[in-house]
Amino acid sequence: MTPDHDVIVIGAGSPGEHCAGALAEGGLRVALVERELVGGECSYWACIPSKTLLRPGEAAHAARDAAATAQVDVQAALAWRDFMVSNYSDAGQENWLKSNSIDLFRGRGRLAGVGVVEVDGVRHTARNVVVATGADPVIPPIPGLQELDGIWTNREVTGMKAVPRRLLVLGGGPVGVEMAQAVTRLGAEVTIVEASEHLLSREPAPLGEALGEVLRRDGIEVVLGEHAAAARRDGEDYVVTLEDGRELRGDRLLAATGRRPRVEGIGLETVGVTVDSHGIPVDARLQAGERLWAIGDVTGIWPLTHVGKYQGEVVAANILGEPREADYRAVPRVTYTDPQAASVGATTARFSATVPVSEVAKTETYTRAYAQSNGFLTLLSDGEVLTGAYALGPEAGEWLQQATLAVRARVPLDVLRDTIQPFPTFSEIYVAGLKALRGVITAATR
Repeated sequence: MTPDHDVIVIGAGSPGEHCAGALAEGGLRVALVERELVGGECSYWACIPSKTLLRPGEAAHAARDAAATAQVDVQAALAWRDFMVSNYSDAGQENWLKSNSIDLFRGRGRLAGVGVVEVDGVRHTARNVVVATGADPVIPPIPGLQELDGIWTNREVTGMKAVPRRLLVLGGGPVGVEMAQAVTRLGAEVTIVEASEHLLSREPAPLGEALGEVLRRDGIEVVLGEHAAAARRDGEDYVVTLEDGRELRGDRLLAATGRRPRVEGIGLETVGVTVDSHGIPVDARLQAGERLWAIGDVTGIWPLTHVGKYQGEVVAANILGEPREADYRAVPRVTYTDPQAASVGATTARFSATVPVSEVAKTETYTRAYAQSNGFLTLLSDGEVLTGAYALGPEAGEWLQQATLAVRARVPLDVLRDTIQPFPTFSEIYVAGLKALRGVITAATR
């Protein structure tokens, strides 16, 4: 029997959309299944609204540093957020799907055997199925926390209708620090509680420590190395008790303590797939089983939107008969605070060198406060090529992409040193960074 479609993609977030688009472009009959909004978490409750809320405060702060004046219009900022998320309507995405001849099935999708997907009980068949169901926020098992009403996750904080008086943030990862700075610059008081000894605990300590200094200068209280022992309500306030007995109060409480792959209730048992501690296990081609593939956060591999989109392209290529394996040696990670914290590749290496952003000529024209900047670039190497890099600085996510390409392509250090960097740009920092790295390598190999 001829299947209804060549491919059914369960989950229409960014990874699923990109995979479906590439498959349709390749001439296949494709369907997308979505229980909420086409575009998913990133478009409505994560990447897009969070960066939109960060931008007004960043612009006003930059104006003041550059001998200008500015202040944030909070209501206009929230209205702009609503515009950027299309007022939580996916009508535009529906039109895009139609224009690409991609069918949309609205409802909860679940596997019902190899090549079979049920959407709210209606069966559909396909030659291949791609699972892109994403992840859900984790509410940590802090006594009293899960019983509280009104706890914010990324959805509530990015969709806030009013700025809180005081926001308590549990978790100092990318979501926690980004929203802490955004809300602070919109006029709130903010406290971050992070159990690790530095923010961005999965990144090198110098990066998280330097970002902590920045946030403290913004007026954010940063509590490190402390676990929350209990949570409760006291009138209109949320109260978090730390293990040392200290109490923190706020009218809003944001749980930014990670996400868990959404694997429950999607019928994996009907196709013989057993999840592991990370999510759906996949091979290098992102195959999870017979005619079954998985992409994005549900795999637990680098839960970043751009990685999910990349995985979608890899799967589409394989289904279209163009064998391709995913390569994660040079995954860029960017936290979009002001300044940005960015990293790529390895976090440790035999050789490393660090140079300050404050000595880059671009900085002098960019802000009057450049001399006080604690920004930097660290380059990591095996002695022949770059193996990693991390940086704190204005638009670091943009200029660190040079290192991403260098790591991925294994560009020799001699070639990087012979590359001309334009003046005045932040990219000029590579001249000093590579010179310092060469000195370290030379001294160690004499």
